[in-house]
Amino acid sequence: MATLKLRTLGLACLAVLALGACQQKAPESNVPATSEAAKSGTAGYAAAHAGDYAVVPLKADLSRFDEQGRRMIAKLVEASDVMNAIYWQQSWSGDRATLLARAPDDATRALVEINFGPWDRLNEDAPLIDGIGPRPAGGPFYPSDMNKAEFEVAALPDKTSNYTLLRRDSAGKLITVPYHKAYRAPLERAATLLREAAALSADKSFANYLTMRADALLSDDFRASDLAWMDMKSNPVDIVIGPIETYEDQLYGYKAAYEGLVLIKDIEWSQKLARFAKFLPALQQGLPVDAKYKAEIPGSDADLNAYQVVYYAGDANVGAKTIAINLPNDEEVQLRKGTRRLQLENVMQAKFDAILMPIAKQLIADDQLQHVTFDAFFGNTMFHEVAHGLGIKNVLDKSGIDGKGTVDEALKEYSSSFEEGKADILGLYMIDALSQQGELDKAKLMDSYVTFLAGILRSVRFGTADAHGKANMLRFNFFAEQGAFTRDASSGKYRVDFEKMRTAMNTLSAKLLTVQGDGDYAQAKRMTEALGVIKPELAGDLARLKDAKIPVDIRFEQGLDVLGLSQYATPKAR
Repeated sequence: MATLKLRTLGLACLAVLALGACQQKAPESNVPATSEAAKSGTAGYAAAHAGDYAVVPLKADLSRFDEQGRRMIAKLVEASDVMNAIYWQQSWSGDRATLLARAPDDATRALVEINFGPWDRLNEDAPLIDGIGPRPAGGPFYPSDMNKAEFEVAALPDKTSNYTLLRRDSAGKLITVPYHKAYRAPLERAATLLREAAALSADKSFANYLTMRADALLSDDFRASDLAWMDMKSNPVDIVIGPIETYEDQLYGYKAAYEGLVLIKDIEWSQKLARFAKFLPALQQGLPVDAKYKAEIPGSDADLNAYQVVYYAGDANVGAKTIAINLPNDEEVQLRKGTRRLQLENVMQAKFDAILMPIAKQLIADDQLQHVTFDAFFGNTMFHEVAHGLGIKNVLDKSGIDGKGTVDEALKEYSSSFEEGKADILGLYMIDALSQQGELDKAKLMDSYVTFLAGILRSVRFGTADAHGKANMLRFNFFAEQGAFTRDASSGKYRVDFEKMRTAMNTLSAKLLTVQGDGDYAQAKRMTEALGVIKPELAGDLARLKDAKIPVDIRFEQGLDVLGLSQYATPKAR
């Protein structure tokens, strides 16, 4: 289990990243690659990427919690930390210690730790160690020698489950292994910690959820705990833990990766946000798309809350760090209960200050810079998460009736990027619609649009290696084609055309919702291949941001000692 302290090696190496060191042989690979790291040497690569991360301490005011409450929070941090060990197994098929030992220097080792493996998640999965091949699309979820044709014909009912691994038996035949069996030992430890936290919780609904989630980790049956999570309203602390998102599986988008986040609710902000959930049904009916694509009724029991995050683990802590959450992902739970939208305000503020505003100063027209505001960034992010609840979850047949399974199943590896793209664009649609209705300040609508463009310019720096990256590039290129913004050739700065952006927003909304509703895999593939790419002009602008030494994303100082809770750490021997 990884240490609960400050991950001393990784943090100390932030300074070391720029120093460089000698090279050393990397693990053997059957697929040689000429990566950026290989071209310049791993030490040179580490030096070139020394400034990719701004360091942010994850702290929160815990003064309102008594000793029992603090002990509970410590247990939740420890349970989340277990997700790190499992996620390593899902991101790198070899032995972690062996991989780290083969890194040629402390700087490269730090980057491998940050990325949970030898590929740079912020730079198109560039290999970090000489001789490492490209990152496998299916990762350790599938046998390395399995192809799609073999998978498609395999008579395994649970092969598309979010919670199974594909393996080979002694005869070389494909079989499935449930997560709860493959990762049994760490899951038992996490479940024990969750149950101990439940015993310390003063909130009965939260204690019930923790107990149910512990059971779910050991059975892979998460629906009951998801429903219990949606029923919680009064809990001052929250935790997201388990196999959640499927971005890690780039082969099919089926397999979920383990993560953990521990959150402290901001009561005041949450009360301000609560009123927006009730608008979902009406906003669904106003979507700029044919009626059949908005026939589903989103759950009205959804809620919006703001949080201070105090711990990130596993899939949540790799690459670009999430600043908002929309869960559960289970379509049945969404239709019955809606979703919970969690705005991670301390991390959001950190990204705005350290990254978004410096980018805006470089790339947004001077006379529109006043429209880049934290309030607009917060609002755009919040409504992105709310917008996940809009649109359609189940594919329609030709008569407009649900009958072809879920959108995720139909769009396969494109499902995540199209869902993220839909949420991005419908979030802006919601802000526009609520402003026209007087529910939001119409005078600040331009702030939302310009900050939205600045947000795209921030997010496209993540590249196109994951769902969010593909969604950002598709949206950027579509908006460029529609004239939603222009670029001044002399200054290299971008300017929003308000009316054209509104038109492009509605047009792209209709396109994405239609592809999802039709389950049109071929069209999703065509759009991604045509628009999900970084073109030379934009690449040049992004290089200017690197020259200006603006971080690409953030990483955390975190753990029980940062929170002042180290005295509550569970002894290593249990």
